Order: sequence, then C-alpha cells, then structure tokens
Amino acid sequence: MTLDLRGKTALVTGANSGIGFEASVTLAGLGAEVVMVARDKAKGEAAVAEVTRRSGRAPAGLLLCDFSSQGSIRDLAREYRAAHSRLDILINNAGGVSTKRRVTADGIEQTFAVNHLGYFLLTNLLLDRVVASAPSRIVNVASVGHFRGTLDFEDIGFANGGYSVMNAYARSKLANVLFTRELAQRLAKKSVTVTCMHPGAVATNIWAGAPGWARPVLAVAKRLFMISPSEAAARVLYLATSPEVEGKTGGYYENNREKPPARLAQDDALAQRLWAESVRMTGLAEA
Repeated sequence: MTLDLRGKTALVTGANSGIGFEASVTLAGLGAEVVMVARDKAKGEAAVAEVTRRSGRAPAGLLLCDFSSQGSIRDLAREYRAAHSRLDILINNAGGVSTKRRVTADGIEQTFAVNHLGYFLLTNLLLDRVVASAPSRIVNVASVGHFRGTLDFEDIGFANGGYSVMNAYARSKLANVLFTRELAQRLAKKSVTVTCMHPGAVATNIWAGAPGWARPVLAVAKRLFMISPSEAAARVLYLATSPEVEGKTGGYYENNREKPPARLAQDDALAQRLWAESVRMTGLAEA
C-alpha cells in the first residue's frame, strides 16, 4: 500500500494478535498514529514492540480493555479521549467465542457482550471524535456466519436454551451487520464511512474456545484453506483506507467487494430495534 496516513489517528481493538496486529503493522508503516488495544498488558507490550520492529514506527500507544466488561470499555474510551483529540480510523475487531454459555459481570451472555455490545458501546463513546475528524472511517469486523444468525429480543442471551458456540457467534455477527447499517444511517451527511466485512476464514486464535471435537477439523482447515491474518488485515484496511470506498457507507463486504448481507441484516426496523435494545443493555444514556 502506498497511501500516506501521516496526521491520521487509528484505534485498533484486538490488536495484540491476528488481524488487529497485522492491521496495526500496516497502519503504522503508512504513517498513522496507531493506538493498539489489548486485554493483556504483557501481550500488548510485546505486540507494540513487534509492530515497531516491523513497521519502523512506534505505535502512538497501548490501551488495555476487557471487552466483556462495560466498565472496562468506558475506561478505555476515557483514556483515549484524554490522550487523543482525533479518531480518523476506528477498527472494531476484538471478539471471541465460548463453548459454554457464560454470563459477564454485567449479566449479559458473553459472546453477545464482547462481539456486539463491545463494538456498539466503544463506538458511541468515541463517536464525537470520529465525526470531528471527518472524513473518517469505522470498520466493523463481522463474519459470513451472520447469514445463519437469528435475533430473539425476548431471549437475546439464550437463557432459555438453544445456546451453542455457533448460534451465539452467528447472532453476534448478525448484530454487527445490523449495527453497521443503522450507524451509517444515523451518520448520513457526516462524512463518516461505516462498513462491515467478512475477513475470510482466517487462521487466528479466535477459535481457541471451540469445542474439543472441532479442533482437529480447524487444524486441518488452517493448513488447507484458511488465509493468513495479514491477508485478512489487508481486507480490513481496504475498507479503512481505500479511496474506492470513500462515501460508500453502510455496506457489507467480502473479499473487497460489497455484497448483499443476509435478509435479516437488511431489515431497517430490526436494526432500529437492536439499537434501542443495545442502548438499554449498555446504559448508554449514562455515558
């Protein structure tokens, strides 16, 4: 990539490994002030050192956040706001899966809390910085798995049954696409480009929480057809930086091409209801 991102500030979540790490390397190499977000301090510091080595530029900073905790997300937003007046590129990438249904300290099913509400809350807490830095970009890392996702607002966290690692993951990824759609509409005419994407079948650590029976299958898949984190990061960065995407907001992308998302993901009423429910679940008005 030959873009010059000097003067731009980027925030990348899930930046200590995988897609987020590789995106940070490239953004730093292009001159951006990159703020990396990690959950673990030691791993985050090691990632910062490696980004510096590979890009030739030290990241602008490392911030810590446990995205299963809304308090931690609020702390992250406060720390970012205290140190940075701009936010030109926000890459919502941090995520995970869980073999068993778990509930966070906030009383929310963990996969939905991390994968959707993490994006939703952090983005809204920093939205004024994004708008003030326009033209700016928000990229939400979703998944083709959203095509099998469902939403049940009476039992968003599978408390009444039906939980599986894939059911929960697909629901959270459907929420990512609906969030992207609604946020783009709310930011219309603000010169903020909001997109989401399927990065591909990527050989990262996200599936470390997969069931034991699935791990041999995943190991074979990694060798045979999964793409590398750097290839996936290039797709994220296409949406975050390419002039070809400027102003093309609200879309879902696969392999750098916009395509129609799942039928449910095109439902504006559902997107609006999810937004309202997400506000309730995060107490956003109390931010």
